[in-house]
Formats: sequence, C-alpha cells, structure tokens
Amino acid sequence: MRLIGLTGGIATGKSTFAAALRALGCPVIDADRLARQVVEPGTPALAAIATAFPGVVGAGGQLDRKALGARIFDDQAARRRLEAITHPAIRAAMVAETSRLAATGHDLVFYDTPLLYEVGLEEAMDLVVVVWATREAQRRRLATRDGLSPVEAEARLRAQLPVDEKAARADVVVENDDETVPLGPKAARLVAALRAGLGRRLPGSAPARY
Repeated sequence: MRLIGLTGGIATGKSTFAAALRALGCPVIDADRLARQVVEPGTPALAAIATAFPGVVGAGGQLDRKALGARIFDDQAARRRLEAITHPAIRAAMVAETSRLAATGHDLVFYDTPLLYEVGLEEAMDLVVVVWATREAQRRRLATRDGLSPVEAEARLRAQLPVDEKAARADVVVENDDETVPLGPKAARLVAALRAGLGRRLPGSAPARY
C-alpha cells in the first residue's frame, strides 16, 4: 500500500478533489478530523492541553476552542507548545488509520492535510499531490465563498505558505484554476497513473501535472 499526501492552499479545491477520490473508492484520511478526535474528552492530548493551558477545558471535559484560540492568538511560544502536543498525536492517529486501511487490502490511501509541508510530513509520504490554483482564483473564490473583501482575502492568503511554493515542491500538481473543468476526470487519471507506477519525481525534474 502507498500513502499519498494531498495538500493545497485555501480555496484551491483540495476538498473537492478529495471528494472525487472518495467517489472512486480511494480512502482519504482527513487530518482535520483526526485533529478533532485526538482532543476529545479523555484523550491524553486533551489532558496535556489542560495542564499546559489551564482553563481551556470546561467542566464537561470538552475543549473550549474559543478560549484556547484566545490563549495562542499572536503568541508564537504558546502556539508551539500546543503544536508539540497535538502534532505527534495527530501523526500517531494517521499511522494507526493507515495501518488499518492497509490491513483491509487498499493499495492507495490519501492523507488530506493542509499543513503537510509546514509540519514536515512530506518524507513520510510515498509522494505528494498539491491541488493548485492561481492566487487570483483563490482570492476570487474566497470573496464569493466567504463574503470577504479583496483586502480580507489577501490577508488570509498571506497567512499561509503560498500554494506556488507547495506546487514547486510537489511530485504531482492538480491544476484547478478554471472552475469549468471538473476535477473528477483528473482524479481518475491520477489514480490510474499511481496504479501504473507513478512515483516521486526525479531531482531536477518538473512535477507531473493534471
């Protein structure tokens, strides 16, 4: 079984592409879902968060995300303390889910995570797929989807690692700057290529593009 990293930028269409992969029968592990699971009541990660950030776990044992967000907002040291707790827990959950899927006979599993490069996960993947769109398309979609002004949309984009940088590091780039071109056929072609042996790109070569 091969584990394929799937990432992108805000409003590039990564979630839509993940849905297309699922429609083809490919398992897609959602890092955001794992991030919620590892801080559920009774988990070691939540206990560690409660110790590191007193007052962010309510009487019912649930994480108060708003309170935690206020504690780490604009505080890099606090954010790093939180990440030191959550990132290893998320990675362990990903490994466990990958092993479970491998045991059921799946040949391909995709790991959908927006922060793949930011947390250094690329070497844990057999190859990396980036869903890419132009910055102009990202800005337009954010304005339409979230009702943001151009200034607000640009601020969101500046807060992330640029998708062009991710694409430059990827093994495969799925182009999604044109909303009239469906992603389903691209997902099907990618899965077929992976099953035919598509692997990491050679040093100095360009990523495969779909």
